[in-house]
Amino acid sequence: MQLATYLGWRLHGVRGGLIGGSLFILPGALVIFILALAYVKFGQNPWSVAAFTGIKACVVVIVVQALIKISKRTLRTPMAWAIATASFGAITIGDISYPWVVLGAGIWGMLMLPGEAHPPQVDEHNQSSTLTISAFLAVAWATPLALLWLLRDTFLTKIVLVFSTLAVVTFGGAYAVLNYLGQTAVAELKWLTAPQMIDALGLAETTPGPLILVTQFVGFLAGYQAGGLSLALLAGLLTLWVTFIPCFLWIFLFAPRLEQLMSVAWLARTLAGITAAVVGVIASVSVWFASRTWFKVQSSFTLGTLDVNLPQWQTLDGLALCLSAIASALVIWWKWDILWILPAVAFLSVAVSFA
Repeated sequence: MQLATYLGWRLHGVRGGLIGGSLFILPGALVIFILALAYVKFGQNPWSVAAFTGIKACVVVIVVQALIKISKRTLRTPMAWAIATASFGAITIGDISYPWVVLGAGIWGMLMLPGEAHPPQVDEHNQSSTLTISAFLAVAWATPLALLWLLRDTFLTKIVLVFSTLAVVTFGGAYAVLNYLGQTAVAELKWLTAPQMIDALGLAETTPGPLILVTQFVGFLAGYQAGGLSLALLAGLLTLWVTFIPCFLWIFLFAPRLEQLMSVAWLARTLAGITAAVVGVIASVSVWFASRTWFKVQSSFTLGTLDVNLPQWQTLDGLALCLSAIASALVIWWKWDILWILPAVAFLSVAVSFA
């Protein structure tokens, strides 16, 4: 989404950036609202449950595929491997929050990684217009929080705070942020269950637009469970606002200075460290999704001061595992597009379940 905004800005300034980013979001957001409404109305239907078994089996393959692609581009030095491994352990075993992992990786990269700064170039765009729109967007981002604080609405204030924080730490894209969503929305706030989180990602994969629209589904479902359809729609809209307004803000604020910023060696090293950590975070997400898709029950035990979760092997879901294997074959060997694989495996899951 930020890339779409940046390209629009490069071509036509602020107007182009606003058009490029908005049209990248809005079609998918509309589809997510429709799918989320259908999910809360019909999600527990036996046919829907069977279809989502297939969708979740595909989601595991999608996340692993993303992990492989990103790791090939990112893990090119022993130090990068070390950062990725440490971030995986910090989240999977240590249960450290995603923003702290990003901060630690940035400091590690700044101190230890070799710099790959780019030579600065002169940018001829009008910087005054981007500063004006940046100030406007900053006010637009803060306004809902201020109003909700005055109204003393605890639930919606929490929605704004959670997804505003997510918008600040969105390093690595949607797959990396899924860890933050899982830690916050599932484990801490109990807005939705782990299976519902996996369903959310599966639905977001089927829509046009950025995968980060999964946040809209999470906000909608949290609102629905807290107060019905009206609150769900309001929570979904607020989630969209505080997730994507900052995306425009970052681009308009930093785009005119991007070349200058990337010529700063310590900043380039910091970003390299964060990028390596993202690989470990996505690996942790892969394990989290796979264990909760292929196994019906998780058990925990204490290892020193740590609580470690492991699947109970006797609860293996053979159908889900076989469907993931089929999806892997379709992705790796036959090179099917994921938009064909998702409905195909969902249909197969329904057929097997009701055979």
